[in-house]
Amino acid sequence: MKISVLSENSSGHFTPAEHGLSYFIEHDGKKILFDTGQSDLFLRNAQKMKASLETTDFIILSHGHFDHGNGLEYLKEGKLVCHPGCFVKRYRANDRTYIGLNKSKEELLSIFDLYTSREPLKITENTYFLGEIPRVTDFESKTTTFILDDGSPDFVIDDSAVALIIPEGLFIITGCGHSGIVNTLKHAMKVTGINKISGIMGGFHLKNIDKQTNETIRFLKKNNVKHVLPSHCTELPALAAFYDSFSFNQVKTGDILTF
Repeated sequence: MKISVLSENSSGHFTPAEHGLSYFIEHDGKKILFDTGQSDLFLRNAQKMKASLETTDFIILSHGHFDHGNGLEYLKEGKLVCHPGCFVKRYRANDRTYIGLNKSKEELLSIFDLYTSREPLKITENTYFLGEIPRVTDFESKTTTFILDDGSPDFVIDDSAVALIIPEGLFIITGCGHSGIVNTLKHAMKVTGINKISGIMGGFHLKNIDKQTNETIRFLKKNNVKHVLPSHCTELPALAAFYDSFSFNQVKTGDILTF
């Protein structure tokens, strides 16, 4: 399995950064573009990294936020997989800044072969789109700083992830982790029937050293997760706590990781 970091909050030596996330995953004989960031940066970095996006088999959108899906407008075709809730109008609660996608469902249907599902989808024999992730823990997804068009709280129910089966177990890739990292991992184990977690990578949406961060670390340690790679929307205090526990290398644009 190979993961190329096309877009990420932290820049590499030759690859610039933006607030957003895009990974190019090569696994099980298929190529998957996971999220597209908020601009065409993922394409420009892919060219520098010699990642052949023109041979992409699937595009997976983790959730309907601008910094994960606005780059879709720079693509001309492809099979796009996402949760049907990705297309709602959504805003920051404090100032009502729009943070949803810049393309409607109808506009994306004119470009892509669009597959929406609340249920998990088996993309390949060893790759799953996890669909809607149940919120089962008592410490995750209990508050939100987002609202919907009618002013009601937006808990980003469309937030999903990808589960990859490798010889060492499950490797999970998240966009932002709005569902909660532990909720996501528990769901991945249930969907795949595999209880061994080898790794997790992506946005964890953790900000501080608080109960949610500490419980997430405890769960990962309890399950002997070897590869823990928080990035994107995981802020410095939480990153520091994860580094103290797992001693990882910071994820940056231009990184190419193999497992």
